[in-house]
Amino acid sequence: MMDKLIVAIDGPASSGKSTTAKLLAEKLGYLYIDTGAMYRAITLLAIRHKILDNQEAIIRLAKESDIQLRFEKGQTSVFVDGIDVSEEIRSMEVSKQVSPVSKIEEVRKIMVQKQRLMGEKGGVVMEGRDITTVVFPDADVKIFLNATIEERANRRVKEYHSKGIDISLDQVIENIRERDRIDSSREISPLKKSEDAIEIDTTNLTIDEQVNLILQKVKEIISNRN
Repeated sequence: MMDKLIVAIDGPASSGKSTTAKLLAEKLGYLYIDTGAMYRAITLLAIRHKILDNQEAIIRLAKESDIQLRFEKGQTSVFVDGIDVSEEIRSMEVSKQVSPVSKIEEVRKIMVQKQRLMGEKGGVVMEGRDITTVVFPDADVKIFLNATIEERANRRVKEYHSKGIDISLDQVIENIRERDRIDSSREISPLKKSEDAIEIDTTNLTIDEQVNLILQKVKEIISNRN
Protein backbone atom coordinates (compact mmCIF):
# COMPACT_ATOMS: atom_id res chain seq x y z
CA MET A 1 0.00 0.00 0.00
CA MET A 2 1.42 3.38 -1.01
CA ASP A 3 1.88 6.06 1.61
CA LYS A 4 -0.88 8.63 1.27
CA LEU A 5 0.91 11.79 0.25
CA ILE A 6 -0.40 15.29 -0.44
CA VAL A 7 0.58 16.31 -3.96
CA ALA A 8 0.09 20.04 -4.61
CA ILE A 9 0.16 21.46 -8.14
CA ASP A 10 0.00 25.18 -8.93
CA GLY A 11 0.22 27.18 -12.12
CA PRO A 12 -1.53 29.76 -14.29
CA ALA A 13 -4.54 29.14 -16.53
CA SER A 14 -4.13 26.38 -19.14
CA SER A 15 -0.67 25.38 -17.97
CA GLY A 16 -1.74 21.74 -17.91
CA LYS A 17 -2.68 21.48 -14.24
CA SER A 18 -6.07 19.82 -14.55
CA THR A 19 -5.25 17.13 -17.11
CA THR A 20 -1.94 16.30 -15.45
CA ALA A 21 -3.45 16.20 -11.95
CA LYS A 22 -6.33 13.96 -13.08
CA LEU A 23 -4.03 11.40 -14.70
CA LEU A 24 -1.58 11.49 -11.80
CA ALA A 25 -4.41 10.89 -9.32
CA GLU A 26 -5.60 7.91 -11.38
CA LYS A 27 -2.13 6.35 -11.46
CA LEU A 28 -1.69 6.83 -7.71
CA GLY A 29 -5.22 5.87 -6.77
CA TYR A 30 -5.60 9.26 -5.08
CA LEU A 31 -8.49 11.71 -4.92
CA TYR A 32 -8.23 14.50 -7.51
CA ILE A 33 -9.32 17.95 -6.32
CA ASP A 34 -9.71 20.81 -8.79
CA THR A 35 -9.83 23.88 -6.54
CA GLY A 36 -10.33 26.20 -9.51
CA ALA A 37 -13.66 24.49 -10.15
CA MET A 38 -14.78 25.55 -6.68
CA TYR A 39 -14.12 29.22 -7.44
CA ARG A 40 -15.82 28.82 -10.81
CA ALA A 41 -18.87 27.39 -9.07
CA ILE A 42 -19.16 30.43 -6.81
CA THR A 43 -18.66 32.70 -9.83
CA LEU A 44 -21.43 30.91 -11.72
CA LEU A 45 -23.78 31.43 -8.77
CA ALA A 46 -22.85 35.12 -8.57
CA ILE A 47 -23.64 35.52 -12.28
CA ARG A 48 -26.96 33.73 -11.93
CA HIS A 49 -27.94 35.85 -8.92
CA LYS A 50 -26.70 39.03 -10.65
CA ILE A 51 -24.53 39.96 -7.66
CA LEU A 52 -21.07 40.29 -9.23
CA ASP A 53 -20.87 43.85 -7.87
CA ASN A 54 -21.88 42.82 -4.34
CA GLN A 55 -19.02 41.25 -2.41
CA GLU A 56 -21.04 40.66 0.77
CA ALA A 57 -23.65 38.71 -1.18
CA ILE A 58 -20.95 36.64 -2.89
CA ILE A 59 -19.39 35.85 0.50
CA ARG A 60 -22.78 34.70 1.80
CA LEU A 61 -23.13 32.43 -1.25
CA ALA A 62 -19.70 30.94 -0.57
CA LYS A 63 -20.63 30.25 3.06
CA GLU A 64 -24.05 28.81 2.39
CA SER A 65 -23.49 26.81 -0.80
CA ASP A 66 -22.69 23.11 -0.65
CA ILE A 67 -19.92 22.52 -3.21
CA GLN A 68 -18.92 18.92 -3.87
CA LEU A 69 -16.36 17.47 -6.26
CA ARG A 70 -16.96 13.88 -7.35
CA PHE A 71 -14.18 12.14 -9.26
CA GLU A 72 -15.49 9.09 -11.06
CA LYS A 73 -14.23 7.19 -14.10
CA GLY A 74 -11.58 9.79 -14.90
CA GLN A 75 -13.98 12.73 -14.74
CA THR A 76 -14.58 15.32 -12.06
CA SER A 77 -18.16 16.49 -11.71
CA VAL A 78 -18.93 19.66 -9.78
CA PHE A 79 -22.14 19.82 -7.79
CA VAL A 80 -23.60 22.90 -6.13
CA ASP A 81 -26.42 22.17 -3.72
CA GLY A 82 -26.88 18.78 -5.40
CA ILE A 83 -27.00 20.11 -8.98
CA ASP A 84 -24.31 19.20 -11.55
CA VAL A 85 -22.79 22.42 -12.92
CA SER A 86 -19.70 20.85 -14.52
CA GLU A 87 -20.39 22.24 -18.00
CA GLU A 88 -21.71 25.66 -16.98
CA ILE A 89 -18.63 26.58 -14.93
CA ARG A 90 -16.41 26.25 -18.04
CA SER A 91 -18.22 28.96 -20.02
CA MET A 92 -16.36 32.02 -21.31
CA GLU A 93 -18.58 34.22 -19.13
CA VAL A 94 -17.41 32.42 -15.99
CA SER A 95 -13.79 32.52 -17.21
CA LYS A 96 -14.00 36.30 -17.52
CA GLN A 97 -15.34 36.78 -13.99
CA VAL A 98 -13.65 34.05 -11.94
CA SER A 99 -10.46 36.00 -11.11
CA PRO A 100 -12.27 39.05 -9.62
CA VAL A 101 -14.50 36.74 -7.56
CA SER A 102 -11.64 34.53 -6.40
CA LYS A 103 -9.60 37.49 -5.15
CA ILE A 104 -12.24 38.36 -2.52
CA GLU A 105 -10.48 37.68 0.79
CA GLU A 106 -13.38 36.07 2.65
CA VAL A 107 -14.26 33.88 -0.33
CA ARG A 108 -10.71 32.56 -0.43
CA LYS A 109 -10.70 31.89 3.32
CA ILE A 110 -13.93 29.89 3.03
CA MET A 111 -12.66 27.90 0.04
CA VAL A 112 -9.26 27.22 1.62
CA GLN A 113 -10.96 25.83 4.72
CA LYS A 114 -13.06 23.49 2.56
CA GLN A 115 -9.97 22.43 0.57
CA ARG A 116 -7.94 21.63 3.68
CA LEU A 117 -10.74 19.44 5.00
CA MET A 118 -10.82 17.56 1.70
CA GLY A 119 -7.10 16.86 1.67
CA GLU A 120 -5.97 16.73 5.30
CA LYS A 121 -5.75 12.93 5.42
CA GLY A 122 -3.50 12.72 2.38
CA GLY A 123 -3.94 10.58 -0.69
CA VAL A 124 -4.86 13.63 -2.77
CA VAL A 125 -3.65 15.46 -5.85
CA MET A 126 -4.86 19.02 -5.45
CA GLU A 127 -4.38 21.67 -8.09
CA GLY A 128 -4.99 25.41 -8.22
CA ARG A 129 -3.10 28.66 -7.83
CA ASP A 130 -2.25 28.77 -4.12
CA ILE A 131 -2.04 25.12 -3.09
CA THR A 132 1.72 25.01 -2.54
CA THR A 133 1.84 28.44 -0.86
CA VAL A 134 -1.37 28.71 1.18
CA VAL A 135 -3.61 25.63 1.26
CA PHE A 136 -0.90 23.02 1.85
CA PRO A 137 2.48 24.79 2.23
CA ASP A 138 3.84 21.58 3.82
CA ALA A 139 2.65 19.30 1.01
CA ASP A 140 4.82 16.25 0.38
CA VAL A 141 5.23 17.09 -3.31
CA LYS A 142 5.00 20.67 -4.61
CA ILE A 143 4.84 21.34 -8.35
CA PHE A 144 4.54 24.57 -10.36
CA LEU A 145 3.47 24.08 -13.99
CA ASN A 146 3.92 26.81 -16.58
CA ALA A 147 3.91 27.34 -20.36
CA THR A 148 4.10 30.24 -22.82
CA ILE A 149 0.94 32.32 -23.07
CA GLU A 150 0.61 31.40 -26.76
CA GLU A 151 0.65 27.69 -25.98
CA ARG A 152 -1.77 28.11 -23.11
CA ALA A 153 -4.17 30.09 -25.30
CA ASN A 154 -4.00 27.49 -28.07
CA ARG A 155 -4.95 24.79 -25.59
CA ARG A 156 -7.92 26.78 -24.34
CA VAL A 157 -9.13 27.53 -27.90
CA LYS A 158 -9.04 23.82 -28.74
CA GLU A 159 -11.04 23.12 -25.59
CA TYR A 160 -13.71 25.66 -26.55
CA HIS A 161 -13.85 24.47 -30.17
CA SER A 162 -14.29 20.86 -29.01
CA LYS A 163 -17.43 22.03 -27.22
CA GLY A 164 -18.72 23.86 -30.29
CA ILE A 165 -17.86 27.32 -28.93
CA ASP A 166 -16.48 29.65 -31.59
CA ILE A 167 -13.88 31.98 -30.14
CA SER A 168 -10.75 33.63 -31.53
CA LEU A 169 -7.21 33.05 -30.34
CA ASP A 170 -6.81 36.80 -29.70
CA GLN A 171 -9.83 36.81 -27.38
CA VAL A 172 -8.44 33.93 -25.37
CA ILE A 173 -4.95 35.43 -25.16
CA GLU A 174 -6.49 38.66 -23.84
CA ASN A 175 -8.54 36.76 -21.26
CA ILE A 176 -5.58 34.68 -20.07
CA ARG A 177 -3.29 37.72 -19.87
CA GLU A 178 -5.86 39.56 -17.74
CA ARG A 179 -6.38 36.51 -15.50
CA ASP A 180 -2.61 36.21 -15.01
CA ARG A 181 -2.41 39.89 -14.06
CA ILE A 182 -5.24 39.66 -11.51
CA ASP A 183 -4.13 36.31 -10.07
CA SER A 184 -0.50 37.38 -9.65
CA SER A 185 -1.18 40.84 -8.24
CA ARG A 186 -3.99 40.18 -5.77
CA GLU A 187 -3.12 40.77 -2.12
CA ILE A 188 -4.70 37.55 -0.87
CA SER A 189 -3.11 34.27 -1.95
CA PRO A 190 -1.52 35.53 -5.17
CA LEU A 191 -0.37 33.10 -7.84
CA LYS A 192 3.35 32.59 -7.31
CA LYS A 193 5.86 29.79 -7.31
CA SER A 194 6.72 28.43 -3.89
CA GLU A 195 10.47 28.52 -3.29
CA ASP A 196 10.63 24.77 -2.77
CA ALA A 197 8.28 23.81 -5.63
CA ILE A 198 9.59 21.98 -8.68
CA GLU A 199 8.89 24.10 -11.77
CA ILE A 200 8.01 22.27 -14.99
CA ASP A 201 7.66 24.10 -18.32
CA THR A 202 4.96 22.19 -20.17
CA THR A 203 5.16 24.15 -23.45
CA ASN A 204 6.86 21.33 -25.33
CA LEU A 205 5.91 18.38 -23.14
CA THR A 206 3.19 15.82 -23.74
CA ILE A 207 0.72 15.16 -20.96
CA ASP A 208 2.28 11.73 -20.38
CA GLU A 209 5.72 13.32 -20.00
CA GLN A 210 4.37 15.79 -17.46
CA VAL A 211 2.64 13.08 -15.47
CA ASN A 212 5.66 10.79 -15.49
CA LEU A 213 7.98 13.53 -14.21
CA ILE A 214 5.76 14.12 -11.20
CA LEU A 215 5.05 10.42 -10.68
CA GLN A 216 8.78 9.75 -10.49
CA LYS A 217 9.14 12.40 -7.80
CA VAL A 218 6.27 10.90 -5.79
CA LYS A 219 7.82 7.43 -6.01
CA GLU A 220 11.19 8.81 -4.88
CA ILE A 221 9.65 10.32 -1.77
CA ILE A 222 7.72 7.17 -0.94
CA SER A 223 10.86 5.06 -1.45
CA ASN A 224 12.94 7.31 0.81
CA ARG A 225 10.36 7.00 3.57
CA ASN A 226 10.19 3.22 3.49
